[in-house]
Amino acid sequence: MLDVPKNNENKKSDKSHADGKILQSVADGVGVITFNNPDKRNAMSLDMWEGLGHALVELRDDPEVRVVILVGAGDKAFVSGADISQFEKTRHNAAASEEYSKRSAAQRALLANYPKPIIACIHGFCLGGGMQVAMAADIRIAAEHSQFGIPAAKLGIAYGYDGLRNLVSLVGPSWARLLMYTGMRIDSAEAVRIGLIDRMVPDTELWGATMEIARTISGNAPLAIQAAKITIAQVLKDPGERDMDAIKQAGIACMDSEDFREGRRAFMEKRKPEFRGR
Repeated sequence: MLDVPKNNENKKSDKSHADGKILQSVADGVGVITFNNPDKRNAMSLDMWEGLGHALVELRDDPEVRVVILVGAGDKAFVSGADISQFEKTRHNAAASEEYSKRSAAQRALLANYPKPIIACIHGFCLGGGMQVAMAADIRIAAEHSQFGIPAAKLGIAYGYDGLRNLVSLVGPSWARLLMYTGMRIDSAEAVRIGLIDRMVPDTELWGATMEIARTISGNAPLAIQAAKITIAQVLKDPGERDMDAIKQAGIACMDSEDFREGRRAFMEKRKPEFRGR
């Protein structure tokens, strides 16, 4: 079972959304969002998508939060996909599926364009919609016994453009075809080999490894990280769609910042810098 500490003296009060199926907390500059539907292996319902959106907005607007971790509750799954029990009501035909997509579109766009780094801390099943969530994160760290897959072909549904764009970007078109055409599952070793995840760690070390990276990010200069995030996002776009002015402005903000001056002083004084994000 993933060892996520429940109590921390530096932890702000927990919040919950979607009737407790989305949990939100903050500790040491790190925001944590937990998919808390373990009886259904954290399958995502529309209410959970909406709750995820609320949590993301609150953590985005919290100046103490510099990085966000996404994690699944229990010991079975990160997110095992969409809640198929809702399909008869919400996705039973093309019109209903389109309405379902519209209702979750704002949350998916928020996740895709989030201004702060997001780390997906993955253990157990990461399937279908769970893959969509994980692939939208900046960094994916997984326990060695995790499983990944997109079973759309086994359900008779089309996987969305955004999800497939991210999949092709991470693993390339050949592996994207193999995964999509077969609906196969792969383990963490294969996932890290093909570039789907960034790091594989022993199950018992997952939370510690994730928090170590999150705290490192939190201690670095926020404007420099934001500049890197903006620039990488633009690099991934087609040349004609790139916003080079956004890249330039992010660079200017860094060079004119207090943090840049603090970084230089700390280097010369051989001490750890204290960045303020301004």
